[in-house]
Amino acid sequence: MTNFTLNAIKRTDLGKGASRRLRHTQSIPAVIYGGNKEAESVTFVLKEIAKLFENEAAFSHVIELNVDGAKQNVIVKALQRHPVKQFIMHADFIRVVAGQKLTAQVPVHFINEEAPIKKGGEISHVEAQIEVSCEAKDLPEFIEVDLAKAEIGTIIHLSDLKAPKGVEFVALAHGDDKAVANVHAPRVAPEAEEGAAE
Repeated sequence: MTNFTLNAIKRTDLGKGASRRLRHTQSIPAVIYGGNKEAESVTFVLKEIAKLFENEAAFSHVIELNVDGAKQNVIVKALQRHPVKQFIMHADFIRVVAGQKLTAQVPVHFINEEAPIKKGGEISHVEAQIEVSCEAKDLPEFIEVDLAKAEIGTIIHLSDLKAPKGVEFVALAHGDDKAVANVHAPRVAPEAEEGAAE
């Protein structure tokens, strides 16, 4: 398993104005929550945090955070990005406590997509991430969705997926059997339909 580390500096200058000033210096504000401790405001170097999250696995792995020399384990809860330029503007992290369950968004990996395409189907990915609940040691890097046996008209729900050991799908636990993907017949353009009618 890949080890992820990130350095941060404690932040005392709070508020929107302070956050704007930070961004002008190529730094970004962030908050660390949970673990029966007070929320902690910190600052990251934009270049370092951007490099970390170029790796998809960082979103679903425990990150060792070094705040002014004090280390703690966290997972990312949310990243706020610029609506146009997509650079990270703010981050929220949750502390990891051994033996306590956490919730995290885990990426979905679709495999064998060529199988339904060969049958003439088209695939729509409904969910790119799935929220899971588990202990940090059981946190999966991704959830695999196998489309090898999917026929045209198939809708794949959370209940069709096998959760890794120790992992629970949050939506399913609340009775929401979300669709993750569906295989449908190709959509015919209106012009093609008109031509066929003539």
